[in-house]
Order: sequence, then C-alpha cells, then structure tokens
Amino acid sequence: MPLRRYKILKTAAIIIIFIFISLAAFYLYYLSPRYTVPILCYHSFGYQKDLLNVFPENFEKHMDYIKKKGYKVISLADLVEGIKKGKKFAHNTVVITIDDGFKNNYTYAYPVLKKYDYPATIFLITNLIGTDDNFLNWEEIKEMDKHNISFGGHTKNHVYLPSVDKEDILWDEIAGCKTVIEGYIGHPIDYFCYPAGGFTEKIKTVVNKAGYKGACTTNRGFNVFDRIDVYGLKRISVRNRDTSFSLWAKLSGYYNFFRKTKKGD
Repeated sequence: MPLRRYKILKTAAIIIIFIFISLAAFYLYYLSPRYTVPILCYHSFGYQKDLLNVFPENFEKHMDYIKKKGYKVISLADLVEGIKKGKKFAHNTVVITIDDGFKNNYTYAYPVLKKYDYPATIFLITNLIGTDDNFLNWEEIKEMDKHNISFGGHTKNHVYLPSVDKEDILWDEIAGCKTVIEGYIGHPIDYFCYPAGGFTEKIKTVVNKAGYKGACTTNRGFNVFDRIDVYGLKRISVRNRDTSFSLWAKLSGYYNFFRKTKKGD
C-alpha cells in the first residue's frame, strides 16, 4: 500500500473513531441524563378537519405502534409518584393523556385503549360535561373510570387561568372542578391540567393547595429528570398527520429537548 494512501486511511480512521467517541460521550454524559418520560397529549377523535383532531384509525395505529415497539404505557399517577421517589424510568416508557372530555373520547379512544389495556388520563371541563352531544356525560365517565381510565381537573369553564384576577374565582375553577368530579365518581382525583397551558407560580400553589398531586401543561420544553416540577409537567401533542418517524421522535424521551421552551404564562 502506498504511503500516502496509508496516511489518508489512518487519518480517516482516527476521525471516525473521534466522532464515535464524541457522540457516545454526548449521549452518555449530556443527553441521556436529560431523558424524560414522554407524556402524549390528545384532544379529539373523529373525522373533522381540525388541528387537534385525530382520525380513529390513526389513533389505533399509534397505539399499535407503541405495542409493537415494546413501549410500556404507565399511568400519570405512576409517573408522578415515581418522580417524587427519584425513580429512573426505562427509556421505553410513555404516558397517555387526553384534554377536554369530548364525547368522542368515549366513542373512539376508549375502545382502543381498552383493547390494548393502556391506562390514560382524561382532563375534564366540568361545566361542559353532559351539556350536549359533544361532551362526555357522567355515566360514560363512571364506566371508563372502572376500566383503567383516570380523570383529572381542567377547570370548570376552560378559562385561561393567568387572566383570572379574582382569587375566589381562581379557587373555584381549580378546587371546585375537583370537588365536582369527585362527587360524581366517588373517589379522589389527583391531577390537573392548565387550559391552554397557562400557569404562574401562584397558580401552581393554588393547584397544590387544592389537593392535586401534580399538573400538566401543554407547553413545550424539557425537564432534567431530577429537577422535574410535577406541577408543570410538559407534554407532547400528537397530531393526525404524525408518521411512524415523527411518532418515534415524540416517544424518544428527547423530543422536547430540541424544541424551544415556552413560558407558562
């Protein structure tokens, strides 16, 4: 082998080894410690052409993908309790949440979740429950509550909480919502979701005082595991247009790491 060619190959090998070591070090010492369990956020299911709407067959494809790829679906309660205890979750863990309490959660999502035996949390706007055919009624909620679906508060009227000036109204939207749900399903509910992702430190304090054990937001961003704020759990919206690749990215535990963080308020 000519000397010049040997030097080129040697240099190329050194560069490849250096890149490999650098990437491995980046993953082990910087990226891996920033893994967080992805909390998927859905809203509505059906055939309307809406950004927050997912076709029923696509939702089943998402759940089937999760199953076939070996992900472990845990409840929001298991995640929060694990965080509080300092548990390190496996990198194939995922949580499923649904906002607003639309009727189609029962019609389309519930049968699929039941089929795969996946837990999920649905956040309810209590003053809309049973008002018309667009929203769940309490009988449907009580049925799902018996079959691995948990419920949380999403205020009484879906108000943007940072805009609420009166403390009694703020308390009623947060704590009153909890009281209503518990009165119908007959046991405590422990988790809250901020409408439109809006919150402040004051609002988080009220949520805590109301007796919730944690709260979700829709804001993008990432949390280093050992510094996670269980009253500001960031989630990942799942869209109808998501492909296998984008779903893989959202389930990776690093999806939000590469996205710009939004403020809570």
